[in-house]
Amino acid sequence: MKIIIPLVAFAVGALLVFVVVGNKGGSGNISPQQMADAIHIVLDSDRTVYTKKIVNRLANEKKVIEADEHWEDNDALLLPAQMFRAGSELVQKKSKDFSYALLSLWPINSQNKPKTPVEEEGLKAVEKNPNQPFYKKETLGGKPYFTAVYPDVAVSQACVTCHNEHKDSPRDDFELNEVMGGVVIRIPL
Repeated sequence: MKIIIPLVAFAVGALLVFVVVGNKGGSGNISPQQMADAIHIVLDSDRTVYTKKIVNRLANEKKVIEADEHWEDNDALLLPAQMFRAGSELVQKKSKDFSYALLSLWPINSQNKPKTPVEEEGLKAVEKNPNQPFYKKETLGGKPYFTAVYPDVAVSQACVTCHNEHKDSPRDDFELNEVMGGVVIRIPL
């Protein structure tokens, strides 16, 4: 865990520099798309590091500790999706500037299914074209938002095995580097 804290601190610092200085020219004005892209880089990097260097290495390769969805009861590691959700919930308590979620068309946990037409459209778009993020404006509760959806790819065999073998998974045929869902970032306009 000692490696995670410096990586998270570095990523957050890099994001702050990006937001304060601005992208290209130091004008300080960035678009919602630029902000969403920067946030996604941090989220994706942190989650990939946790998945590969903590969960896959310690649970699957070294077999030092298990990763388990009941991590508290079983003294295990949080699954990467659970770590992501915990971070998202904490951000929502601390900031109204943006929110994010990990969603899927094939969620193990029904809380992670798309809740708006734009989320569903975005998840289908990134599944079809994983090299292209999806961007769209939507109105929720009478307020306008910029919504971005980025592909969530199985970066480790741990992702594939967990989803394919889980009793509640609607799919059991995921492969390494395949889109399993999407990261949805929403910024109020």
